[in-house]
Order: sequence, then structure tokens, then C-alpha cells
Amino acid sequence: MKKYALILIAIVLLTGGPAHAALFGFDNITNNNAGDAAIAESQLSVKVTDAGSDQVLFTLLNSGPEASSITDVYFDDGSLLAFADLIDADDNGGDPGVDFSQGASPPNLPGANNASPPFVTTAGFAFDSDAPTQPNGVNPGEELGILFNLLGSNSFADVIASLTNTSLRIGIHVQGFASGGSESFVNNPVPEPATMLLLGSGLIGLAGFGRKKFFKKS
Repeated sequence: MKKYALILIAIVLLTGGPAHAALFGFDNITNNNAGDAAIAESQLSVKVTDAGSDQVLFTLLNSGPEASSITDVYFDDGSLLAFADLIDADDNGGDPGVDFSQGASPPNLPGANNASPPFVTTAGFAFDSDAPTQPNGVNPGEELGILFNLLGSNSFADVIASLTNTSLRIGIHVQGFASGGSESFVNNPVPEPATMLLLGSGLIGLAGFGRKKFFKKS
């Protein structure tokens, strides 16, 4: 795991420019149902995009097809970020089937003590799907955007480095499985392999995509 994180950082340095986006998967921490855990680990991810203007966009993705819904999102952060805005059904032109608000119940990731080290949600960095909970969560084919401002002199590269060394973590609570159960997950600190080919290159416009979507209604 550490080897791939070092390769990631080396690619960014050797290309002579910043990474514009990285994709991270999730690892189960609650293990209530092995089948549900496998479903979520195979189809849920978070895309981290340099949104420009000292902002970072975290896009929670559910590729489907199996029934599942991200209903709570939590961030365990040191001093990198300050919450800016949501991109959902009623904010900034997000998915019409996804509706979230700042603040969550429970206020910390369920099963947080199962993470290593235990997951501690930063104040103000918890987000909950509005009622009805599961239909307004991130279901198959949907996404949720959470936009943050970078604090002080922090950069997008600092965010990626913090995700890989686990000083910044993203937790999600997932409901809506066919079994009726729920599970909690924390992002895997190693970016998805395809990310390696995208970092530092101009072959994709993910940063531009993030800016376009966020400012669509501005």
C-alpha cells in the first residue's frame, strides 16, 4: 500500500505539474454482512478534484447496479479544509435524486471505533441525506458533490498526500441494500490504479468538469 502511495507522489513530481483528480475506493469497517460489504466496495468511490480558486471538490459516486445508498458522509480532517457548499438536488445543479444537508445523525460515522485509528468526524464536516433517507441518498447511477475551501497555504497536492497518509479520511454510511442492512466504510488510502495514468496529464478535463458543474447555476 505504501509503495503505491509513493509511486503516486513520484508521478506528480516527475510530471512537473499538479494532479487534477484522483479516485479512491472504500473499505468496509463494520462487517455486518459480507455480501453487502462486497457490493459497496465494488461500486462506491470518491473522486477528488482540483476545482480551482483554492477549492477541492469531493464527488461521492455510486456506479451500481446493486441496490445501495450512501446516506451519510463524514470527514476526519486535520486543518486542511473549510466547508463551502453542496452539489445536490437543490444546490448548484446536482443530481435531482440526491438531496443532502450539512449535519448528520448520528454525528460521527457509525462503527467509527472499528477504523484504525478510530474515525473522529471534524465539527461541521458531517452530511446527511434528507428524508426520505434512502431515496435521497446516493443510489446507483447518482453522485453527490461536497465542495471545500483550502485553508491557509494548503494545496490540492496536500489534500492528496493527506488522503494517502490517512491524516484526512472520508467515511460513509450506506443503507438501502437488498438485505435491509447497513454498513460503514472509510476511503482506501491508495488511489484507484487508473488514477495513476491521469495524474499530472492534460488528457482529461476532470477539474474543468467539476468547475462547470458547480458553477452551472451561478
